[in-house]
Amino acid sequence: MDFDRNHDARVRGAAFDWLAGQVAIYPDGVVPRGVLAEGFELAQRRVPMVGPQGIFKPALMQAPLSITTSPNGPYTDRIGSDNLLEYRYRGTNPGHHDNVGLRFAMQHSLPLAYFYGLAPGRYLAMWPVYVVHDDPANLAFSVVVDDPARVDVFAPSGQGSAEIADAPRREYVTSLARQRLHQGVFRERVLLAYRNQCAFCRLRHRELLDAAHIIPDAEPRGEPVVRNGLALCRLHHAAFDRFFLGVRPDHIIEVRPDVLEEIDGPTLRHAIQGLHGQPIVLPRRPAEQPAIEYLSERYERFQQAAATR
Repeated sequence: MDFDRNHDARVRGAAFDWLAGQVAIYPDGVVPRGVLAEGFELAQRRVPMVGPQGIFKPALMQAPLSITTSPNGPYTDRIGSDNLLEYRYRGTNPGHHDNVGLRFAMQHSLPLAYFYGLAPGRYLAMWPVYVVHDDPANLAFSVVVDDPARVDVFAPSGQGSAEIADAPRREYVTSLARQRLHQGVFRERVLLAYRNQCAFCRLRHRELLDAAHIIPDAEPRGEPVVRNGLALCRLHHAAFDRFFLGVRPDHIIEVRPDVLEEIDGPTLRHAIQGLHGQPIVLPRRPAEQPAIEYLSERYERFQQAAATR
């Protein structure tokens, strides 16, 4: 069967437009799997974005539309130091029809959607991605991320964005994607450990929660691990980062003395000053609770900030 590129481009373009709408709805571009599996309707036909397998081709298309990495799945997909995503074959047979389909997408420079599983049922969506290399010896494809604003679903075969994108820009965009993956995994794991509530005020709306670093992530020791994290609402994250609030190594919250003495409205009185002397919420598992050495170091910085006021 001849490849109908115009039909493919119409479906692929509609899929990316729909995906952009979903990402605008869900915080941080993390879309529930059920939404992706339901997909959208085009010309009275349902177009799912994902299927049971990682390499997915909807029934009305001739080539794959998306690739998925499942959390705790059987494949060790990763973004390496070269800023390329290593996407594992389906099984060990290079001739499996899913692998053949992804190879076809590479040969025709077809843009794909990539869904990275951060936690069961929650996927970080990125597009467009392009398959740029096939490595049968290692049973893997190399995939690069590009800028959604640069995608051209109607680009002629062999002339797609993966071919014409300059290497520095492509490396930069993919490095940003790598950062998003790390941040997304960190957020999901921290919020899960804290049972989706702010460790300071117990607010339970995920949309308003962040994963705050105890030791900032810009520092060498600021690793994106649960023991270096606190689940905080947006207000308390900002207050923690700016040393309005500190946490002692025994898990008790302190308010900076000058802030504690300040007279202002009810938000300051109840949301900030009212936390003084209160214990934080802790993860149930000791292995996920804040590391004492991180809290001690951060509390010293809090005391130093207080001393300069």
